[in-house]
Amino acid sequence: MTPGLPTPPEHRRSPAELLGYLEAHVGTRRAAVLCAEVLGDDDPHDHAEMVLYLGGAAGRDLLDGGRSWKPYWARAWGARGLLYVWDDSCTPVVLDRLRDDAWRVAEMCLKVCARRELACGDDAVRLASHGLPRVRATAARALGVCGDTEHLAAVLALLADPDEGVRRAAGRARERMERRLDV
Repeated sequence: MTPGLPTPPEHRRSPAELLGYLEAHVGTRRAAVLCAEVLGDDDPHDHAEMVLYLGGAAGRDLLDGGRSWKPYWARAWGARGLLYVWDDSCTPVVLDRLRDDAWRVAEMCLKVCARRELACGDDAVRLASHGLPRVRATAARALGVCGDTEHLAAVLALLADPDEGVRRAAGRARERMERRLDV
């Protein structure tokens, strides 16, 4: 185990509970930095102890070479952890991983950007044209929170998306941007 990192509880807990447990032992900043380290690294084995916090039983399976878990899952879990614990020093890795090859990682980083109000407009516009509706919807939500006037056109384009969920997310994003930006 990493010095000062307690063993995760054995019984099944949600990511929020596990990170709350970790945060109580190492502090908010350290817990957030540990999540960001997992997010920023392509090899989950470099951060095995944190992968167990972030992924629980699935994390153990990933580390043991389980067939259903690819290494990018640890990065996605690291980003998800930043929804629960945060430090501003984690911003660069979140913004960098918006360009991750794994869509699940990029999508989770969009969620972190929206929650933490990180300036992700250009990358969110790029992801607004992703092949998966769920990524486009998440990009719309992030633009609603973080987009600027030059990003409004991308949100307006999503109003005509073939997927109803994307259109709904774009409608809410447009309303939010109009209020927030006074346009």
